[in-house]
Amino acid sequence: MKKYQLMAPGPTPVPPNVLLAMAQPIIHHRTPEYEALTVEVRAGLERLFQTSHDVIAMASSGTGAMEAAVANTLSAGDTVLVLKAGKFGERCLEICAAYGVKTIALEAPFGNIVPAARFAQALKENPGVRAVLMQHSESSTAVLHDVKGIAAVTRGTDKILIVDAVSSLGIADLQMDAWGVDIVISGSQKGLMLPPGLSFCAVSEKAWGHVKTSRLPKYYFDLQAERKWVEKKEPRFTPAVSIMLGLREVLRMIEAEGLAQVFQRHERLARATRSGVEALGLELFAKANPSPALTAVVSPKGIDSEKILATYSTSHNITIAGGQGEMKGQVFRLGHMGYVSDFDVLTALAALEQVLHELGHPVDFGASLGAAQKVFVERG
Repeated sequence: MKKYQLMAPGPTPVPPNVLLAMAQPIIHHRTPEYEALTVEVRAGLERLFQTSHDVIAMASSGTGAMEAAVANTLSAGDTVLVLKAGKFGERCLEICAAYGVKTIALEAPFGNIVPAARFAQALKENPGVRAVLMQHSESSTAVLHDVKGIAAVTRGTDKILIVDAVSSLGIADLQMDAWGVDIVISGSQKGLMLPPGLSFCAVSEKAWGHVKTSRLPKYYFDLQAERKWVEKKEPRFTPAVSIMLGLREVLRMIEAEGLAQVFQRHERLARATRSGVEALGLELFAKANPSPALTAVVSPKGIDSEKILATYSTSHNITIAGGQGEMKGQVFRLGHMGYVSDFDVLTALAALEQVLHELGHPVDFGASLGAAQKVFVERG
């Protein structure tokens, strides 16, 4: 028997106490009991998003929140800047195109960042731009982008900044109010340690001003309509009741640990993983500012990364992730977000050594484990 382990960058493992919370008998969503749940969850989400503004939860994947952010703040013919340095930047461009929103892509080779100065220059050259869309943690490349720097460019202007934090919420610091971010979107299946099925939109007052002038069609993802129901402490449509029960438990766990400690824990897991990978002579895919959510690794020369994924699965019953789009076959990705511990990272690295050996790549056994453990025993 081989114990199953999930080390992909989403979905991520769900803690046992959260599974138990979601296994409770289903409750109706038009009851005082659900209203009390909504009130507690809403307060916890505001603390997690580091905002005093509305946080709206919807039953969808994170892409639903991404679409909601576009459909509710823009109109056909509007022009936006989009950070394109990974697959989720490409998805933003596709959503905008579907709604007739014109885009200017600020591109960088996958694995690199787009500096805030390029956004400042682009806004200077295109004063009619209505919004800037970007990713915080681009999970296809394992790069953490400069939200704070780009927010400094848009803050104080009439442009809104929309940030995809699907793989950074509860993992990397993102101070929505303090930095001046206008919309932050996320999903349930990564740092929030839940099954897929919930998405979130946190919306500033400046962004609500854009909502009032938006002329794009929307129905299910109508944030203005959702806001009215949030004020009534009720869901507009049938919610993902069981996942909401799990979310309450997750938010309590994060509160108990402390948000700053959550960020430190993820950074430590990431440093250990990166150190372990590099000790094996492998190359990190992120060329700058690697994300604490996951580590993307360039497959050794002559080995298709899909074979690494398959060997992890068949030989060790561990699920990791491969490259997306043009990176398929070239990159494999190890997740270390949410309900992941030091020994989960060590297991993934030990398995990596065996996988590489099975595929004929020379391995200095124990090298990755020693490097990771040196990080784990650091103090201060």
